[in-house]
Amino acid sequence: MFKRITERDIKAIKAIVADVKVGDEIDKEYAHDELGTVLAYPDMHVVVSTKQEISQVMAYAYQESIAVTVRGAGTGLVGACVPVEGGILLDTSKMNQIIELDKTNLTLTVEPGVLLLDIYEAVEKEGLFYAPDPGEKTATIGGNISTNAGGMRAVKYGVTRDWVRGLEVCLPNGELIKTGGKVVKNSTGYSIKDLIIGSEGTLGIIVEATLRLISKPKKTTSLLVPFENREQAIKAAPILIKDHVTPTAVEFLEKQSLQYSETFLGKKIPHNNFEAYLLLSYDGNSDSAVEADIEKASSMCLELGAIDCFLVDTSERAKTIWNVRGGFLEAIKASTDEIDEIDVVLPRAHISDYLAYVREVSEQMHMRIPYFGHIGDGNLHIYFCKDNMDESVWADKVKVGFNLLYQKAFSFGGLVSGEHGIGFAKKSYMVDLLGDTQITIMKGIKHVFDPKGILNPKKVI
Repeated sequence: MFKRITERDIKAIKAIVADVKVGDEIDKEYAHDELGTVLAYPDMHVVVSTKQEISQVMAYAYQESIAVTVRGAGTGLVGACVPVEGGILLDTSKMNQIIELDKTNLTLTVEPGVLLLDIYEAVEKEGLFYAPDPGEKTATIGGNISTNAGGMRAVKYGVTRDWVRGLEVCLPNGELIKTGGKVVKNSTGYSIKDLIIGSEGTLGIIVEATLRLISKPKKTTSLLVPFENREQAIKAAPILIKDHVTPTAVEFLEKQSLQYSETFLGKKIPHNNFEAYLLLSYDGNSDSAVEADIEKASSMCLELGAIDCFLVDTSERAKTIWNVRGGFLEAIKASTDEIDEIDVVLPRAHISDYLAYVREVSEQMHMRIPYFGHIGDGNLHIYFCKDNMDESVWADKVKVGFNLLYQKAFSFGGLVSGEHGIGFAKKSYMVDLLGDTQITIMKGIKHVFDPKGILNPKKVI
C-alpha cells in the first residue's frame, strides 16, 4: 500500500529538512512510546523546525504515497506515535516556541512541541491559568490536543478540547488550513477543529494551536481524606460533587498504590497508614471562599464515613502528596518487568462495582492488577503486571483479562478510553463497542481528510 523509501526519497527530504536520520542512525527511543507495548522503526526520522517544512515534507510524502507518523515527546501509552508501517517519523519536538500571549483575548498561541510545563510557567507568571492537567507534564501540547488529554482537574475545568480555541493544521497533501481562532463563540459550519482534537494524528498535523486562558485562581487548598475501606471513599465522591461546590480534583488512592509510589520516589506522605483515601482540591479567588469550601467538604466527608480530614496546608506537604499521586504510573512500571494498561471511563455510579470486578479478575487470573483513578470524572487507570511470566502466558492473560474488563465496563455504560486514546493498541475494543455504523462514519471522515491513507496508518480505525 505504501511506497518503501528509496535513496531518491531520502535525498528529497534532506533537501527540505536539515535534521534527518535513516536506518541504523535512528535510536530505539523512536520505535516505541512510553509504555513500549508497540515496537516499530521508521525508515526515516525527520526532525522539523517550521510549519513550512512540515508542509513540504507532507506534499512530497503524499505525492509518493509514503507513510508518515507524527511524534512529539513520545509520552503516549497506546502506540499512536509508533510508525508501524515504517516510512517517515515526523518529529515536531523542536517546534517549541510560544508565539503569542494575548492578554486581551486571553489566549496563548504555541507551536505543537511546546511542553505542558512550559505553558504553565509562561501563563501563571502573568496571573493567568491554563487548566488541563494531564499527569505527564513533559508531554507536548500537540500530543495533548491529539489525544484530547484530560488529567486531574477535568472534573471542574474539563479536558483539553475545552481549552483549544483555534488550530492551524497541515493536511496530508501538505496544504495548511486554519480552523477556529481567538473567538469565544463559533457556529460557522462543521467544527473541523474538534475533529482534529482527539484524532491522534490520523487526520492532520497540528502546526500551531491557540489555547484559551482564564485568570489564575488566587487560592488552592487540598484535603487528604482517609476512609476505612474503598467502598466508602468511592461512594462519597459523587455526593461531594453533587451536594457541594465542584472540587478542582477528586482522586482515589488505595494503600497499595501509595506504597508503590512512596517506594519508587523515596518519599512518604503524611497519614499514609489508612486503606483508602480521597484526595480533594478546591480553588477560588479568595481565602475566605476556599476556606468555606474546605470546611463544608470536611464536614460532609465525616458525615459520609471518613476517619478524619487532613488539611494539606503547606506548599511542601502539597508538593509531596501530589508528587506521590503523580508518580503512580512510574512506580507501577518500576515494580514489574512489563505492564499493559486499560484507560477506561465509567459513569461515577458504577465505579465501586467495577473495581470490585477488577479485583475478582485479578484473583481468578492469579495476576497483579493495581489501579488508581480520577474518580471525580470516572476515569480509571488499570495496570496488568507481567511479573516475570512466560511471554506466551502473559500475552494470553492480557488478551483474556482485557476482554473481561472492557466488556464489564461497556455493560456499565463505560467507554474504551478516557484520555489516553485508541492508537494502535485499543482499536479492536473500540470496534466492539461502537459497531459498524459508527466505524463506517469514522472511516469516511478519515478518507475525506486523507484519501491515500498515508497519515498515521493503522491507528484509531
